[in-house]
Amino acid sequence: MVPSSFKVPVPFGYAFPRGALGLSVDKKVDFSKRGQADDQERDKDTGERVWVVEVMDLDPMAAKFRRDRVKVKIIAPHQPVLPASKVPGYPPAIEFVGLVLVPWVDDSRCKGAGDCKARMAFSMRAEDIAEVSASVVDSAA
Repeated sequence: MVPSSFKVPVPFGYAFPRGALGLSVDKKVDFSKRGQADDQERDKDTGERVWVVEVMDLDPMAAKFRRDRVKVKIIAPHQPVLPASKVPGYPPAIEFVGLVLVPWVDDSRCKGAGDCKARMAFSMRAEDIAEVSASVVDSAA
């Protein structure tokens, strides 16, 4: 059977070469269920709950192109928890376990007839959040 979407496994250090800081973890709202007691989005393949982890990409080039805030989806029955910060007052340094890119076509720039400015985009998914390992810290130095 062909999967419903194509997922490309990516090492954390490739996607976030300078690391990432965990900012928040929230449920992903399914707007078609808005107003119901349980309006959380479910994964199409597994039926598990979808959580959104917002991170700050520490790569200076991400900030230059206003892409320093990234949202990564995690499919899990319970809300993932960010690790404790090692530096008081700052968000925790995190990495993602099982990070994959999911390509999709962004056709939001296509308006009626004429030129369509569609582009290839991608979303990120991961299996879990983890404390930064020594290998990520060493590679960022």
